[in-house]
Parts: sequence; C-alpha cells; structure tokens
Amino acid sequence: MKMTVEIDCTPQEARTFLGLPDVTALNEKLVEEMQKRMTANINMLSPEELMKNWAAFGAGAQEQFRQLMAAAVDVGMGASRNK
Repeated sequence: MKMTVEIDCTPQEARTFLGLPDVTALNEKLVEEMQKRMTANINMLSPEELMKNWAAFGAGAQEQFRQLMAAAVDVGMGASRNK
C-alpha cells in the first residue's frame, strides 16, 4: 500500500512545526556583513588596484605574471593550430 501526503505550508510554518529555530535575523545579519565586505573590497577588482598590488611584490612577481601570460598565449596558439 502506498500513501502520499501533500502539505501546503510556508517555510516558516514548516520550521515552526518541526521545532526548528527562526534564523531570519541571523541570516539578515550575515547578508548585511557580506554586502559590507564586498563593497569594501570592490576597489581591489579594478585594473589599477591589481597592478598596484602586483607591483608591490617587485620585479619577480611581474616576471612571473609575464611568463604566465606568455604560457597562456602559447597554449591558446597551440589549440588553434590543432583545429
């Protein structure tokens, strides 16, 4: 014998029925904190900031970045030749 029960309720009603805690305030606080951190760090994504950070590591980091880009170009060129 097979029986199917369908319950129509909101997520809040289901949590209350199952005795789970209401974490709405905690969730809102976490989302707010994430938004603050993203806003504070958004400037680090600008090309000027990236170059400034890489330049702070000295010539060694710049050379490694150049080699990385050269390797990526080589791989890309190899893939286009194999077509």
